[in-house]
Amino acid sequence: MIDRDPAEEAEHEEAAPARPERAPRKSAPIVPPQNVAGSALILVIAIMTFLSCLTLGAVTLVRDTAATWQTQIAREATIQIKPAEGFDMEAGLATAQRIVSGFAGVRSASIVGAEATIRLLEPWLGSGLDIDELPVPRLVIVTIDPASPPDFAAMRTALSAEVPQASLDDHRTWVDRLVAMARTTVTIGISVLALMLAATVLSVVFATRGAMAGNGHIIEVLHFVGAEARFIAGEFRRHFLLTGMKGAAAGGLAAIIVFVAFSWWSSRNMATPEADQATALFGNFAIGTAGYAGVALVVIAVGALTAATSHLTVVSYLGDIDARHHDG
Repeated sequence: MIDRDPAEEAEHEEAAPARPERAPRKSAPIVPPQNVAGSALILVIAIMTFLSCLTLGAVTLVRDTAATWQTQIAREATIQIKPAEGFDMEAGLATAQRIVSGFAGVRSASIVGAEATIRLLEPWLGSGLDIDELPVPRLVIVTIDPASPPDFAAMRTALSAEVPQASLDDHRTWVDRLVAMARTTVTIGISVLALMLAATVLSVVFATRGAMAGNGHIIEVLHFVGAEARFIAGEFRRHFLLTGMKGAAAGGLAAIIVFVAFSWWSSRNMATPEADQATALFGNFAIGTAGYAGVALVVIAVGALTAATSHLTVVSYLGDIDARHHDG
């Protein structure tokens, strides 16, 4: 053994090059980063959310329009006077207006003028009509008090006695059909929405299974060395929550753009008879605040369903691993 002078040892240590410190390793994520499959899942979720929002918007539009119809129909009745040879139409309209105005529960009675009648017929018969040359019935609109409606039976009797060509329609049949149609439409829309959400859940299940199959050996090792199932499931839940929110936000935004475009288009095309008919049927194609709130709710629900589905899928997968381990 050679004895070295302490001074020489100190010089030797100073001359020796310093060893570089190792950079800390970054822990690799359990769930694989965004790839082609992840992008496809975002697209699928976006499409499903878009269709779900369109369905919800259509249901909201039909429901609101039906409620408006029901309110308007409940407040009005219609007297139709058919033309006949030798019958003075204008005198008959004035007589019918005078008769119904005398009944309790009638707020007002107005005659639909010749110009308004021509405008109602333009979508089917074209413009430039001469109403005097056509056997077109004329109308009297009766506004009633919904809280205390008049005696329609007595009103019909009085009208038939003085104006035989007149017939009274209180719209009760239409109200019943309207309510049934609205309920059926809402039921169908909710069923379609539920099917779309179910398809989204199944897509997330398959995507989660695929992500776990790609890293199955890593997950099993982590699970067997003591990693809790909720920790592993939390990693997947966080990943798929972000994925689901990206797709749902894209689909919801696309649906909002469609709703705004339809509303703008309908407001810009109000000067034609066809637009009048469409407005009478569907309003101005605006879904309102409730519709946009529903779109936001669908986006949140899709994101939450995506996270919850991936969590349950991972927990079930780890349970299967434990069962196979115990059986082995």
